[in-house]
Amino acid sequence: MIKILLADDQALVRAGFRALLDAQEGMTVVAEASDGAEAVRLAERHKPDVVLMDIRMPGMDGLTATRKMPGAVKVIILTTFELDEYVFEALRGGASGFLVKDTEPAELIQAVRVVAAGEALLSPSVTRRLIAEYASRAKEPRTTAGLDQLTEREREVLTLVGTGMTNDEIAAKLYMAPATAKTHVSRAMMKLAARDRAQLVVIAYESGLVKPGWI
Repeated sequence: MIKILLADDQALVRAGFRALLDAQEGMTVVAEASDGAEAVRLAERHKPDVVLMDIRMPGMDGLTATRKMPGAVKVIILTTFELDEYVFEALRGGASGFLVKDTEPAELIQAVRVVAAGEALLSPSVTRRLIAEYASRAKEPRTTAGLDQLTEREREVLTLVGTGMTNDEIAAKLYMAPATAKTHVSRAMMKLAARDRAQLVVIAYESGLVKPGWI
């Protein structure tokens, strides 16, 4: 059972999400929060698998709340605009990805399942575009802890993850089995202390392995 926490300051939005998600097999909404501080408290109490987090809320916003989430909790950022200025910071702060609020119901349900499984980056084309936009403003690449621990092949795989490739696409590009590509991705995540693929994309840009405009 996937346990879900809803964090949004609009009761009507929460009610809509709850009705949709509670109706799905294998999903249950365990709590609702109207601001970031309440979301953090409820996450610590209920230990949800996934939090659907609005960015703009009164008091503690979704960005701050995402940073304060317990380590095992996956966060999906919900935003009204595809290129919300805060989404990149949210991804850097530990969010697993983001969706716009007018996403089709089927896509939202699938997104929750994907993030709960820790398998993939959400809305990859939009996310890559946004990360490229904000990474291009950085003056110098950041020094990333653990980057020097990667093997040459793992660095190569990390670079391809940063361009938005799936494991299957990486496998085809590097002439390896998909399972091998997945293993390299998993090892890179472990060495870089990345929560998921979204974090790997951020690291790939911030470390300079991928340059904005390559995708």
